[in-house]
Amino acid sequence: MNEQANTLTQEWDKTFPLSEQVSHQKVTFKNQYGFTLAADLYIPKNATGKLKAIAVCGPFGAVKEQCSGLYAMTMAERGFVTLAFDPSFTGESSGEPRRTASPDINTEDFMAAVDYLSLRDDVDAEKIGIIGICGWGGIALNAAAIDPRIKATAVMTMYDMSRVNGNGYFDADDNEEARLAARQALAAERTKAAQSGHTTPGGGVVDPLPEDAPQFVKDYYDYYKTPRGYHPRSGNSNDGWHTFGCQAYANTRFLYYINEIRNAVLIVHGEKAHSRYFGEAAYRYMLDGKAEGYDAVRKPNPVPGNKELLIVPDATHCDLYDGGKNNYIPWDKLDSFFNTNMK
Repeated sequence: MNEQANTLTQEWDKTFPLSEQVSHQKVTFKNQYGFTLAADLYIPKNATGKLKAIAVCGPFGAVKEQCSGLYAMTMAERGFVTLAFDPSFTGESSGEPRRTASPDINTEDFMAAVDYLSLRDDVDAEKIGIIGICGWGGIALNAAAIDPRIKATAVMTMYDMSRVNGNGYFDADDNEEARLAARQALAAERTKAAQSGHTTPGGGVVDPLPEDAPQFVKDYYDYYKTPRGYHPRSGNSNDGWHTFGCQAYANTRFLYYINEIRNAVLIVHGEKAHSRYFGEAAYRYMLDGKAEGYDAVRKPNPVPGNKELLIVPDATHCDLYDGGKNNYIPWDKLDSFFNTNMK
């Protein structure tokens, strides 16, 4: 039931052009649950010996043909072996039903990518890092807290998907009554799916765009619904998650142990990003063991010196997807961060 026979697209169908400085190939690997993950591998041309490597994923609901691939290709230009992968149930990776998310399986997807990279002859298995974008930023932190093989973690324009699914945006629904109403609605959708034998798409980024939409919704539209970032396999660009596809995220808080991450972490957010509070709170909790939005109070981080928070002036949430109009992605900082912390 878990497997889906996917034919990998071989023609270049990304939202960005292929760099002449890298070679590219489609690869697959399995996670411990038996799902086959599809990925794009980027290798610097004329590279020799064992190189540092980076696995990249996100945003939540996106595919590797969008900004995770751009991050992977650009970091390959800078000398890293990189892997942009589709998560389980998404894009060209296997898993049924489609458009499903799981805190456990998604975290495993990142660690399986590390497995794959560590076995390659052209990769130094002691020098592997990860980049998580948007919702996969929180998943990247969760993976880094579990897996010390991940020597450096960069978190870009991060969402904490467990917090937003359980509390709503800006914690506006952080109360028992609101959660009960959400649980009842999801339960009703599950009953409908059980009766019909199929799930119902929940809808991706809103289209057409209402005139009174919040600015961050307009930003999402500008990326996912225009040639800038649209892709036919992207849930965010099209039918979205199925109606209870993210249900497990609503009933978990999966960043509990990030205060114990000893390896390096860089959290990057835009100054004007609506999601900035996720990254700032995660950074504070990672350092101090306590922060606004976190019910737990734990010990301070034993290795705080290699943790960084970078706020990019004027940048919005989606500006860190592809750079926006002003090339907001701090590529030089990412380059130095990974090279410094994967010596």
